[in-house]
Amino acid sequence: MTIDDLCIVNYCHRNCVPLQNIMRLPKEEAFRLAYEMAAQNKDTTAFYRFADFENYYPRRLETDMLLHTRFIELGGKPLQDHPLSFVLQGSDFLDNWFNGGIVTTIPLSRIHADYISFTYGDSMSTLEKQGAFTMLTKDMLFKEISDYNGTLEKFLENVASQYHYIEVQVWDDECL
Repeated sequence: MTIDDLCIVNYCHRNCVPLQNIMRLPKEEAFRLAYEMAAQNKDTTAFYRFADFENYYPRRLETDMLLHTRFIELGGKPLQDHPLSFVLQGSDFLDNWFNGGIVTTIPLSRIHADYISFTYGDSMSTLEKQGAFTMLTKDMLFKEISDYNGTLEKFLENVASQYHYIEVQVWDDECL
């Protein structure tokens, strides 16, 4: 596998619409939808955060604002305030979390560097546990991969063993 073969993957529960972000809705509508989805999917891990949306919403809002600010600091040009979330090369962990739902795969090469960023692991969880997250641009990620002493597959395995996956934030819906 080469860098040109990399793809980004979005996971979505089968009761949801792919490539959406609840944070883009007006606050009242987001709360209504979150509680509705949690009530309809009580046995699904992916919706636990919606059952407690009063706590999730401000945490997600803060994380997205920090991601947005950091991406701009790194030279990114986000066209959205809230990104669409993907993972690099997929994740069995997330596939199970979304109960084997809808999977959307897009070649990484299709996304211009101005509109994509990366964090090791889940950005919100990392922020809460460590007080910060490390964001990479596309060029920074490619440099880390090329500087890695091993294959691309080993690099991805190493990251997965520590963080489960590389989270991908896409800041332009038009490129999808």
